[in-house]
Formats: sequence, structure tokens, C-alpha cells
Amino acid sequence: MFTIEHEFDATVITLIDEAEPGERPLMDDVTILTFDDRIVVEQADEDGAVARITLSLVQVEELRAALNLPEGNYRLDR
Repeated sequence: MFTIEHEFDATVITLIDEAEPGERPLMDDVTILTFDDRIVVEQADEDGAVARITLSLVQVEELRAALNLPEGNYRLDR
């Protein structure tokens, strides 16, 4: 399940982990904040501390391409 919310300066996508009871341990929600110049991914750990990763839009473009390519080294032409 996921939610999408539009705020003043960002779009916030929250990925909510779901599973049948006893199927597997649930992970904490993942929040993705999209801004004009970056993407921020956040997830709380079991102690409540938030891990935050910030990606440039170029890194997001490369990640998107990498998800559909076989193993190897690549450079996207711009």
C-alpha cells in the first residue's frame, strides 16, 4: 500500500509494508520526498532514529535505468 500527498514544496510518497500475519516481519514505512532538485528517502529504525538518503535528480535517473539493465558498468549519455 502507498499514499501520495502534495505539499507546498514537495510531493510525499509513503510506502506502507503489508503482509499476512506471521508471513514475515514488517519493515517500517518508507517516505519519499520529491523536490525540484532532489529526492529524499527516509525510514525509521527499531529505535525510532530516521535514516535519510538524499539523491540528486541525476542519481535518480541513473537508478531508474539501472533497475532495467543487466550487470555491468554504464554511463548515460546526456
